[in-house]
Amino acid sequence: MMNPHQWPEDVWRAKVGAVRAGRNLLPERWPGGARCAVALSFDSDHETNELRDGGNSVARLSWGEFGARRGIPRIRQVLDRHGVKATFFVPAVAALLHPDEQRSLAQDGHEIGQHGWIHELNTTLDAATERELMMRAADTLERVSGQRPVGMRTPSWDYSPATLSIAREMGLLYDSSLFSDDDPYEILQDGHPTGLVELPVEWIRDDAVYFMMNRFGAQRPYTPPADVLDIFLREFEGAHAEGGLFLLTMHPHVTGYRSRIFILEQLLERIVDKGDCWIATHAEIAAYCARQAGLTKGATE
Repeated sequence: MMNPHQWPEDVWRAKVGAVRAGRNLLPERWPGGARCAVALSFDSDHETNELRDGGNSVARLSWGEFGARRGIPRIRQVLDRHGVKATFFVPAVAALLHPDEQRSLAQDGHEIGQHGWIHELNTTLDAATERELMMRAADTLERVSGQRPVGMRTPSWDYSPATLSIAREMGLLYDSSLFSDDDPYEILQDGHPTGLVELPVEWIRDDAVYFMMNRFGAQRPYTPPADVLDIFLREFEGAHAEGGLFLLTMHPHVTGYRSRIFILEQLLERIVDKGDCWIATHAEIAAYCARQAGLTKGATE
């Protein structure tokens, strides 16, 4: 097998070009004359973080249970106080473990998005297995929540060479797993427009990187919660100044603690106080961008 430094140009160009950012989908104006759009997402991994790794640690399973038992209720209280809706990306196994949570969120107007079967890593799977799990996960979320997912976020933002083709086969409206921009864009596959909206993510706008720890390794939380709030606020203010999209990823088992939930509370206070922000689900934002751009899913030219 060749080492990467031995690849001919066509090999490395093909790898880079397989999944790429296409045209920017930032609309000329947001609904109601809003200055910017705000998309709040919560990855409800719950017990699947540990189940994916074998499920041998009862302590880590209980950490996931905390996300459902305490994190979700606290998050919902904050969202309800401000009257806003969010997107909850849910592994199908987590939905089966906590079905009432998903039904209740959907009934309250929140979006349930696809987030794998058991929080598997797509790049460790063959294409047929990845496809079967994605299809099974979508069917499960629809059965549990009453909502058919229209968008996905890959677990751990892990994207295999087959992921995009499967998403297109499923007819999804959007993905939220890639990093090529701050604002929405159309995904290209091998240089061709797909009609699929990307709502890009970033580790900077993710709570886990600031607070996760590994008891048996060197990873320890190193950022005070107030500093995380400051980072998120600066990201929001930048999006507001540019008239773009502010997309935040949080986790119930990470942010749902007494000493951290204020981050979401104070961030929302700032956003709402602006008076000119459109706070919407990922599906609503993706659909709006697609309509404004006249996107056709599956386009090839």
